[in-house]
Amino acid sequence: MQPQLPIDVDPQTGVWTTDALPMLYVPRHFFTNNHVAVEEALGVETYAEILYKTGYKSAYHWCDKEAEKHGISGMAVFEHYLKRLSQRGWGLFDIVESDPATSHARIHLRNSSFVLQQPGKLCYMFAGWFAGAMDWVNDTAPDSAKKGPRSKSVETQCAAEGHDHCVFEVSPL
Repeated sequence: MQPQLPIDVDPQTGVWTTDALPMLYVPRHFFTNNHVAVEEALGVETYAEILYKTGYKSAYHWCDKEAEKHGISGMAVFEHYLKRLSQRGWGLFDIVESDPATSHARIHLRNSSFVLQQPGKLCYMFAGWFAGAMDWVNDTAPDSAKKGPRSKSVETQCAAEGHDHCVFEVSPL
């Protein structure tokens, strides 16, 4: 996959923008080191809960902005989200199963930025992202009879534990 991201830099402010959103560009080790430091300070359970909520909210917001920017809807937005995450260096994400009407999806992640950078199971950070994207898909579905229930997402397999890839399961709350 060749990254073909439009990156615009405002000459007046120095703000980087991709599609409709301002972006930050930081080295992977910087982000991962901060992630590990906060996890150590708060504990895994507390930090995972915080990341889930903020990741959910951010994914929902991202889907809304990108749908408007590109004129896409439904699962095409979810698929676009994973494509952009893959292009931005988080890892290679694939939806291997999905059914928005039942709020179900299975996502595989290969080459997780966390697994490549730091030993240990850190990929749980992504879980809220997928529930946020699925709920956006359902909240914006034009046919209310086909809307699925609110969703949750969990990592059921992590490459940091010796597997070929990470697996995330989205299911109804």
